[in-house]
Amino acid sequence: MLRVAFSQFQSHSRRFIAVGLAVMLSVAFLSTTLMVGASTRASLGASLGEAYSKAGLIATPDTGTFNDAALAAARAVPGVTEAYGRMQAYAEFTAGGQEVLAQARNLAPMALETATVTDGTLPERGDGVAVDGATAARYGLRVGDSLTLKAPDAATTVAMAVTGILRGSNDPFASALPQILAGTPAVSALAAGARDAQGGTGAAGYGSIQLALASGSDAAATSKNVAAALTGAGAGVQVKTADEQVTAQVAMMTGGQDELTIILLAFAGVALIVSGLVVTNTFAVLVAQRTRELALLRCLGAGRNQVRNSVLAEALVVGLVSSAAGVLAAVALMAALIGWAGTQPDMAFATMAVPPSSVIAGLAAGTLLTLGAALVPAKAATAVAPLAALRPVDDAGIGNRRGRVRLVLGLAALALGVPLLALGAAGVMLVVAFAGGVLSFVGVLLCATLFVPRLVGLAGRLASPAGVPGKLAALNAVRNPARTSVTAAALLIGVTLVSLMMAGAATARQAFDDALAGTYPVDMVITGDALTAAERDAVARVDGVATAALLPAAGTLAGEGMGSPVYALDAAEAGRLLRDTALTLEPGRIYLPEGSTAGPVEVTGPAGPASLEAVVLRTRNIPALVSTDTARQSGLTGGGVAPTDNARTDGTGPAASAVWLRLADAPGGSLSADRIKDIQSAVAAAAGVSAGAVSGAAIERVTFNEVIDVLLLVVTGLLGVAVLIALIGVANTLSLSVLERTRENSLLRALGLTKGQLRGMLALEAALVAGVAAVIGAALGSIYGWLGARSALGSLAEVTPSVPWLQLLGVLGVAVVAGLLASVIPARRAARLSPVEGLATA
Repeated sequence: MLRVAFSQFQSHSRRFIAVGLAVMLSVAFLSTTLMVGASTRASLGASLGEAYSKAGLIATPDTGTFNDAALAAARAVPGVTEAYGRMQAYAEFTAGGQEVLAQARNLAPMALETATVTDGTLPERGDGVAVDGATAARYGLRVGDSLTLKAPDAATTVAMAVTGILRGSNDPFASALPQILAGTPAVSALAAGARDAQGGTGAAGYGSIQLALASGSDAAATSKNVAAALTGAGAGVQVKTADEQVTAQVAMMTGGQDELTIILLAFAGVALIVSGLVVTNTFAVLVAQRTRELALLRCLGAGRNQVRNSVLAEALVVGLVSSAAGVLAAVALMAALIGWAGTQPDMAFATMAVPPSSVIAGLAAGTLLTLGAALVPAKAATAVAPLAALRPVDDAGIGNRRGRVRLVLGLAALALGVPLLALGAAGVMLVVAFAGGVLSFVGVLLCATLFVPRLVGLAGRLASPAGVPGKLAALNAVRNPARTSVTAAALLIGVTLVSLMMAGAATARQAFDDALAGTYPVDMVITGDALTAAERDAVARVDGVATAALLPAAGTLAGEGMGSPVYALDAAEAGRLLRDTALTLEPGRIYLPEGSTAGPVEVTGPAGPASLEAVVLRTRNIPALVSTDTARQSGLTGGGVAPTDNARTDGTGPAASAVWLRLADAPGGSLSADRIKDIQSAVAAAAGVSAGAVSGAAIERVTFNEVIDVLLLVVTGLLGVAVLIALIGVANTLSLSVLERTRENSLLRALGLTKGQLRGMLALEAALVAGVAAVIGAALGSIYGWLGARSALGSLAEVTPSVPWLQLLGVLGVAVVAGLLASVIPARRAARLSPVEGLATA
């Protein structure tokens, strides 16, 4: 029987090529998904984790900053070879005739320094400074130029000389402002000057401590020792590895949960389920086609186990070879995708990673799925008497036991899966929604025999004008429901998956945009002591500014946040100005930044105190805000509150007034970070304020959008694999179906059907089946995509359905074309075969 099994590869190679392609692409999908997870984490590590990519451990304080004693205590821990206290400060300088606000960071020891010099050297003396390449190019800075750094709103100045030009940072938290690298004494002087200007006391501290570990040291044990040492030094601390710090930052960006890991695991689960469905469907068609052949072998003396083992040997070889090819295809796809992303300036941090799990899981899953797919039909073929197996098998329908069992199982899966899917989406429980989606889709496939042929028959009326071929195509769909359902199922699986990803990606993109709009509602803010309408009008005329509004300070907060200004904004103007469309200013309410306490809040104005109901927003990037109607009705007036000190650069400090700006979107997308920086400089000049008085979230939003675009880009790679699975799946089943009908087609030819009519009949039948399956799949995929996105991202933002109609129409068109193309070669072969030869085919 082993010889019989291997002879099948020579005599029926086309059948195994079809199965091999399905297995290869399914394994490629699974392995690509796992590689996407690893590559996404590597890319995030190269972006969010760039600042500490050389550190073994990162310590962050629970509150405040670390002092020199804490840094010395961390450096003294056994296993620690170097410690770096990271310090940052704002600095202003004049270059290229413009006043520039920059972010200065202290230089790290060489073992922990992540900056890369493209020209010159890193600062080696206390009066040396390095600047990023984009800033140097924009303001004409070169190595050797003098640069005087000034603490914002303070008299502290530091005379420096440019010693090097740095490669731009991929860290989204470091891209909003020009970056400066200097020695610790200079950065400390700038930070202390800014603190003194704000009435603070004490020396500047370190925002975090990065640690380099000795080779072979135990990171977990060292982490505990570092935490103990820093706690003993009087600082509450959290100590994490670089990977853990990236995960924590992702969780911070997604509402306190590590949604990324959950979503990627769900993708892996979807890949596994889809792989099983596609391989099982294709292999079931192949083995079912050989039922008569296997029964004949049993009539000639082969035992049940021999026949079953023969089929499993074929499946093992096909599974191993196809799985290996699938893993290689996945590696090639990811390499091409990441390679292309790396050539884009905004995605240079894209990094490829091939974890061993993607190779092992791909080989194991493909082989086991192929064996499992072959086992079920082989067992069914050997479970009946040989002579009975040689007779035709009744189709599954309500009138027989097989049909009733499929119906009961399908309805049970739907009855259990649909409520689980709805519950998971409503409760933001991705695991529950995933289980419900799988069950409900399996239920649809089990019930497909009962409704797909009827739908194809109804659609067949559209083919009636084609004459005899059109009528025969419609009749064939109803006459053999099992064959129609199997053919449709292959395309239904692929189109549902493609539509799911398209709708899910579109919905997720909308949710991410809404979340970023809620976190960064104001593009740009100008703060000052007495900004006027004339300055607002001057700013509004700057190229790139869409809307500008003057916000007077209507009062100050009492109690928590005492002394912070409360700004007044016209409610109608808020809709044009704010990115967050959900933020509407209602009368009698005050809107406070995230972290504030809800409930009644007292606001002190020129006419006395007023009590307002507080609404806590989901952002810290906005000061206390009321509508102008609320300010007027509550006895608050603009301009009557003198500032206690100058405004902070984030726009939340005390100020007499502020100008808020909304930037114009670029054609076809958002503005680039460089363009926003140019607008920021032009706005400062137009308003006649220092660069430090102009701040905003536009650059941060653009940078985070770039990270999100990379994540969606790798999902697009999965989409490409899913499209291939859909095309190969429908081509396989249609080709095998046409080959199975050789005698039937020859009989039609003998009864007078011409070659052209036969080709037209098969083409119309394929188009009808493909069209119906594509419509059902697109509808199901859109629903699954929306509910899946809601279950994954519901805690991050309000998830509303976003249907990519043009893309779905494209999928429908591709599906119909795929059905037509899949029928071309088999139809041509059937037409060329003479009726006598076809009728003699076994």
